[in-house]
Amino acid sequence: MIPSIPAVLVLENGETYHGFAFGDTTVETTGEVVFNTAMSGYEEVLTDPSYKGQMVVFTYPMIGNYGITGKDGESDKIHLEGIVVKEYSKSYSNWRAVKSLDEYLKEHKKIGIEGIDTRKLVRSVRSAGTLRGIITTSPKEIETLSSIVKNLPSMEGQNLSTDVARTEIEKHSPKEKARFTVALLDFGLKNAILENLLQRKCEVIVVPGSITLSELQQLPLDGIFISNGPGDPASMTNEIQLIREIIETLHIPIYGICLGHQLLGLAFGASTYKLKYGHHGVNHPIKNIIKQTIEITSQNHGFAVTTETLPDEIEQTHVNLNDGTLAGLQHRSKPIASVQYHPESSPGPHDSWYFFDQFVEELEKNQEKK
Repeated sequence: MIPSIPAVLVLENGETYHGFAFGDTTVETTGEVVFNTAMSGYEEVLTDPSYKGQMVVFTYPMIGNYGITGKDGESDKIHLEGIVVKEYSKSYSNWRAVKSLDEYLKEHKKIGIEGIDTRKLVRSVRSAGTLRGIITTSPKEIETLSSIVKNLPSMEGQNLSTDVARTEIEKHSPKEKARFTVALLDFGLKNAILENLLQRKCEVIVVPGSITLSELQQLPLDGIFISNGPGDPASMTNEIQLIREIIETLHIPIYGICLGHQLLGLAFGASTYKLKYGHHGVNHPIKNIIKQTIEITSQNHGFAVTTETLPDEIEQTHVNLNDGTLAGLQHRSKPIASVQYHPESSPGPHDSWYFFDQFVEELEKNQEKK
């Protein structure tokens, strides 16, 4: 049995939630508090690099009941700062599981807090907007903890991609003979994006987001894919300039997802802004304006591209039906497109898998022109 160790979550607006710690109970952690509405997929959420700097509140009332498989992660470690749940399941049942969530958190020195009213917490975040917070088992006074939280940096202005992205070039080959070679710019890459490209017979060269244009030009590329990632896209001035140079110099298909979408928008001269509480879950409705269809999508982002700032050569392709935010764009004459959701859907619905097929079709068209 996991001993009941009292813990507290303190938010910057003064709200305090008392519960019990699990995972590494010696850790005191801070971060931006966001909520995720998925009913499953906590292993993927824990390991998604886009959650760097954030503490995730799971709206589903019980977490941990199917354990950790070690196979479903989106990277090789936990990137979020801590988790908040209504109830942590101290036992798990899953033939694929190799350990409990509690054990997994301990391995990665991450803390969780359970036994709090997550519905009240989510309503607070929805009303006030994203809040900074602290989770601790320390006996410090609430006033002291509140002072710590109020002095935490805002997510705005933070470039966190360098904390989670690869630093070396990696080459990945598909099981079948490769048809294309794609450079995947890593700003906080989810494994499922890489797998989707490999499944479509692309040889994938994963490159650090800090790579230079001259280094890219030395690679035999058919296309560029820009990954997801954490932090404020507007703070990534070097990366934006790199993408601008790629667009102007390499006449090949360029696609992006989430942070990659935002960076493409910024490279074209558009602006971005911070959402009130972000989009995190697997149930977000998107309208495909081009196809006039509706997709249910997986999402995880706290910033968005401002629709009104798109230049004339860029058109909106998707819109979020919950709040009308820009969810996709494409160049009117070049094979460049991006979406503000996760078509690899890990976890989530499969409505948007076509985005990868669309990318491969552009690779085929471009190859035929050569």
